[in-house]
Amino acid sequence: MYIEKALIADVMLALVVALTISFVSTPMVRRLAFRIGAVDIPKDNRRMHDHPIARLGGLAIFFGFLVSVLIFAEIGRQLQGILIGAVIIVALGIVDDIRSLPARLKFVVQILAAMVAVYHGVSIEAINNPNIFSSEPYWVLGIWSWPISVIWIVAITNSVNLIDGLDGLADGVSSIGALTMLIISILLGEADIALICGALLGACVGFIPYNMNPAKIFMGDTGATFLGFVLATVSIQGLFKYYAVISFLVPFIILGLPILDTTVAFMRRILRGQSPMVADRSHIHHKLIDLGLSQKQAVATLYIVSGVLGLSAVMLTTTGGGKAALFILALIICGIVAVRAIWPHHENHEHREDQGQPEGPEQAEKEREK
Repeated sequence: MYIEKALIADVMLALVVALTISFVSTPMVRRLAFRIGAVDIPKDNRRMHDHPIARLGGLAIFFGFLVSVLIFAEIGRQLQGILIGAVIIVALGIVDDIRSLPARLKFVVQILAAMVAVYHGVSIEAINNPNIFSSEPYWVLGIWSWPISVIWIVAITNSVNLIDGLDGLADGVSSIGALTMLIISILLGEADIALICGALLGACVGFIPYNMNPAKIFMGDTGATFLGFVLATVSIQGLFKYYAVISFLVPFIILGLPILDTTVAFMRRILRGQSPMVADRSHIHHKLIDLGLSQKQAVATLYIVSGVLGLSAVMLTTTGGGKAALFILALIICGIVAVRAIWPHHENHEHREDQGQPEGPEQAEKEREK
């Protein structure tokens, strides 16, 4: 498979520029967060930090990404839609990190941002027919293109936000997702998508030294929702556009960890007779902590799961029986880890007492609406 050296060079430049800006601007954003009150103050025993920590770190990620994209990527109509939607998401996150916003208002604004992207052409026009025995190779969505695209974008935006419960978790998982999409886009010769993914990866990597345990700054809703939004929209542009049978699975595999965690969380709450938006301490990262892992060990475990899923997605981008077998093996490994984490060996006695409270070290009291 031929890969243009010029594309690799451009991607590396985009990555380095985004990384540098993100890394340099994070301390400035941290000082700004303390000035404007975007600070997570531990107020209950659910927090894993014991002192005030600045939120708003996602602003540095956004700066690095935006500058790099504006320099290196060709700003067409679809990328315009992604950037405008991202600005809306970041603006919402900044306000939400300073003062608590109602969950319904945030949800409405997220839908608006998704609709802006879809209006600019970032939409799922067709998907592969999962029935391999059918004579129709793919389904054209028609009038369902808009609602399905909006649902996908909003769902992934919130899924990434919900896994932001341990130092470095959401940033690292998003980095792995961006790297996976970057590799696939290079293999498929999609230069525009590769440059966007390179900028996103660089911005995430530049922030992660400040976000690893013990974190100096949290990305806040500003960063988590921004990363989810960009990953969702880029996956539409770069992964849903191919009509090979295997490509139907690729976006779900790359974003498998946040999708799995959010789906299980919602099902668990519904089965308990609760609203799916009520927070609890039963996410996959919480279960790993309850099993005795430290924060660093839990994050490393979930990095491995995300990495295996990413490798599987890359393998499935190209055909081959051996690669398909590797994919199945990878899924089995991920399944074992996920089941072990989600199905605890003992009941968490603190769960009922803390039901409806904030979840994770980065979730302030505003999170109880989720």
